[in-house]
Order: sequence, then C-alpha cells, then structure tokens
Amino acid sequence: MDWDKLRIFHAVADAGSLTHAGETLHLSQSAVSRQIRALEESLNTTLFHRHARGLILTEQGELLFDATTAMLKRLDAAAARIRDSEDEVFGELRVTTTIGFGTLWLAPRLPKLYEKYPDLKIDLMLEERVLDLPMREADLAIRMKEPSQADLIRKRLMGVRMRLYASPDYLARRGIPETLEDISKHRLICQNPNSAQVGAGASMVQELMSYDIPSLLTVNNYFGVLQAVLHDLGIGVLPDYLIQDFPDLVRVLPDYESIEVPVFLAYPEELRHSKRIAAFRDFVQDEIITHRKLLKEKGKT
Repeated sequence: MDWDKLRIFHAVADAGSLTHAGETLHLSQSAVSRQIRALEESLNTTLFHRHARGLILTEQGELLFDATTAMLKRLDAAAARIRDSEDEVFGELRVTTTIGFGTLWLAPRLPKLYEKYPDLKIDLMLEERVLDLPMREADLAIRMKEPSQADLIRKRLMGVRMRLYASPDYLARRGIPETLEDISKHRLICQNPNSAQVGAGASMVQELMSYDIPSLLTVNNYFGVLQAVLHDLGIGVLPDYLIQDFPDLVRVLPDYESIEVPVFLAYPEELRHSKRIAAFRDFVQDEIITHRKLLKEKGKT
C-alpha cells in the first residue's frame, strides 16, 4: 500500500476537508482528491461520505484511520528514539499524571530538572483519565495505581496516604477535633465522592460524611481542596506528599488516615533506551528520596 496515499488520507480524515488537508500538506485540492480516489480504487471501497459541510469517514474509512493513527504514533516513537543522543538530553517529553500530584508535587520541582537539562521540552498533561502509553498518547506516566497495560516498564515510586489537615488560624478559631465524631462540628473540604480519585480517598470521604457534617465544600481536585484549607475554610482531606511544601498546615486527628496508595512511574518498553525518559525517571526518584528524608526528619511519616 502506497505510504504517500495513506499519509494524505490521514490528513484528510483528520481535517475533515480536502481543502484544509491540502493546506497542511502544501498540495492543491485537486491533487489531494486524486490521491484519495486512487486509494479508494486500490482498496475497492469508499473511504468518505461527501456532503456540503465536508467529509465523513465511512466504516471502512474509520478502520483505515485507526490503522494510520497507530502507524503515525509508532513512527513518532521511532523518531524519538533516533533523536536521543548518547550524551545529551533534549527534545520533547510528554508526561501525564493526576491533577493533584502534578500541580502540588511535580510542577514545583521541575525547575531543578530544567536547570540540569535546559533543552528539555516537557508537555505536562494533568488529567485523571489514564492515557494509553503503548499508543503514544504520552511518553511517561505517574499514576496512583499500577498500570495494567501491556508492554510497559513500571516502577513503584512511593506510597501516599490521605490525611486531614487544617490551617493554624482555622483551628485557633474553631478548635481542634479530638475524635472523629468531633468532625461534625467543622466544615469538611474534600473531593466529591463521585469525582475521579483514588479509591482510598473516596472511601475516606464517605466515612467522614457519615458523621453528619453540617457544612461541606467539595472540589474536583486536590489543588482546589488545598487552596480552601490555606484560606482557613475548614478541615481538608489531602494527600500526605504536600506537607513538605506546606509545613505550616496542621495534621488533624493524627491517628486517622487512609490505606496506602501506591504511586507508579511507567513508560513504553520501546522507550527503554530514551535519554529523556532516563533523565526524568532519575530526577523523580532523587526528589522522592529527598522528600522521604525530609518527612522523616520532621517526624511526619
């Protein structure tokens, strides 16, 4: 099958228009149209439904588009491996992790990585959805659960527990709860139990809500929970990894916490020899070692 025709087909399918695909490919509309007709003839099928508003893929076109998408992602992976030099770390690295971990732990530490590797270009994708690493939706992931996808190299980085925290001003004004039952006298700040989050966090929130909380603030990510706690709004359910960077927060009910949540780093097997991957992996591991030492020194673990 002619790769040039497949490349043009993919551009048309992606753009939904012969004209827009031609602009992207620097080809005339008629040249693009000829290539699509030739591809349809070689496959003896119709790839697009044509109408006034543009082009829509047929069922056969959808199958071919899925195949060309996978091919392009594999080519991107191969190009990334080729670009990796033996001695330098440069180029783009697409990292995905959760909103909470990315904003509260990872992003504040990235200046150290850029200081060491100024030519690195990081695309940080923060979302709760698990991206498909083998299909190259991202190069590397840090997740609060061991990845189940095949053909991944994975490493357990650390464990996280959900705990209760409040600001000193809030506790001075409202008092310090001595038992779980005392939570009913306070405003609880947490993620909505139905929002995407680790199971341990959702279970903890559900238990706390059983104490007839009079005032509640729910946010769909831990960054928002933290901001509310810092502004003296109440007692927040937060991951313990943030206490290093917010040492003034007071842990409430220190014997109460969630079960441990494992944190894993993962990347595709085909990127095993990537210098960018190795640099980022080593950086994260070093930061976690420092993080553990500081917590141990402060007696927070």
